[in-house]
Amino acid sequence: MKFIADFHVHSHFSRATAKNLDLENLYIAAQLKGITVIGTGDFTHPGWFAEIKEKLVPAEPGMFKLKEEISNVCDKEVPMLCRRKVRFILVSEISNIYKKNNKTRKNHNLVFLSDLKKAEKFNLRLDKVGNIKSDGRPILGLDARDLLEILLETSDRAFLIPAHIWTPWFSLLGSKSGFDSLEECFEDLTGYIFAAETGLSSDPSMNWRVSALDGLTLVSNSDAHSPMKLGREANIFDTKLSFAAIRSALESGDPEKFLGTFEFYPEEGKYHLDGHRKCNVRSWPKKTRKQDGICPVCGKPLTLGVLYRVEELSDRKEGEKPDRHHPFYNTVPLVEILSEVLKVGPASKKVAGSYKYLIEKLGPEFDILTSIKKEMIDDAGIPLLGEAISKIRRNEIDLIPGFDGEFGKIKIFSRDERNRLLGQKHGRFGKDENFCRGGEDSRSTDFS
Repeated sequence: MKFIADFHVHSHFSRATAKNLDLENLYIAAQLKGITVIGTGDFTHPGWFAEIKEKLVPAEPGMFKLKEEISNVCDKEVPMLCRRKVRFILVSEISNIYKKNNKTRKNHNLVFLSDLKKAEKFNLRLDKVGNIKSDGRPILGLDARDLLEILLETSDRAFLIPAHIWTPWFSLLGSKSGFDSLEECFEDLTGYIFAAETGLSSDPSMNWRVSALDGLTLVSNSDAHSPMKLGREANIFDTKLSFAAIRSALESGDPEKFLGTFEFYPEEGKYHLDGHRKCNVRSWPKKTRKQDGICPVCGKPLTLGVLYRVEELSDRKEGEKPDRHHPFYNTVPLVEILSEVLKVGPASKKVAGSYKYLIEKLGPEFDILTSIKKEMIDDAGIPLLGEAISKIRRNEIDLIPGFDGEFGKIKIFSRDERNRLLGQKHGRFGKDENFCRGGEDSRSTDFS
């Protein structure tokens, strides 16, 4: 069974998240997006764990679904073309802050468990380490290696995936508080790590430059703090719908079972380049090195971004790749595309109304972004939308990279191009490209 999965999400118990980030709205958003499997997020928080136990019931082995009386109500808010089964998998993010090798380390890790009893046992262990009630993503003074040990003692089928591994402040390999290698972090338990999350500011091709990551399956997730952020990055599987099958696909990296990822353009990520947001300084690694990492405005150290850190640890040239790798497909969230096409903000009522109209007429967002023919999108009647999506599928867009906590910006059309296309008859913008492109490994992705 082909399906899309987004494992890294949060709940309304996490800081800086939407109040409506509950299981019901995650269930609805997953269908609107075209996602089948989503992480529960935050199962270590007592309040959220109580909601999980109250609202979810076992489905396939290691998977959960909303109780029927809840899902029936939610389905009324989902257009018929978008309706599909949605499954939850027990996942929580842990923030590990601790001293190691004479340096303060801050790294985030995703933990996966297959049943509620084991999750409860795991939570009891963590409750003895620190305060798991303060935040949906608990901050623990616990070595990441020791977190993994506790997880494996809880269940030998559990697994851990280091989250957004390049983010400067809170990651395995980040410039501010990370390590220089997987082994330095996890020591004797390194062999139990078989996947890593690339994060919004990098893509697989950047990670391929670091041969130390060759044995890992590179996954991508949304890190959603609101329901509609779900699926901004995601994973593609062709397996049975079960915890064991998903785990096996990730551990083996079997290209027939793990089909690749949907990716942000890494330039869109808010830590792609180096810089100082307060000084409005954005810097490419080459320039940063010439300036010895110092901000030319304030004289303080720049925040070294993901690209800088990748180049620092890389032992391959750009464009080179390992024998084992998976395809990836660059996408842009539909609301962002509509924002540019309609020339209004992404949070505007006009965008929200157009989004609702499109998924009712054409189906889930991922189908619109990746597989629905341009002619069908044109026929929906929103000028420039079909051409915008085609350009993204061909990677023909302009990007202003993000830096130091500032998201990057995408520009699909120049002013002249926009005026020229609007001067043509609607629906005559060129040959359809019924696929998403991601480096040379692009291929058709039809999940309808």
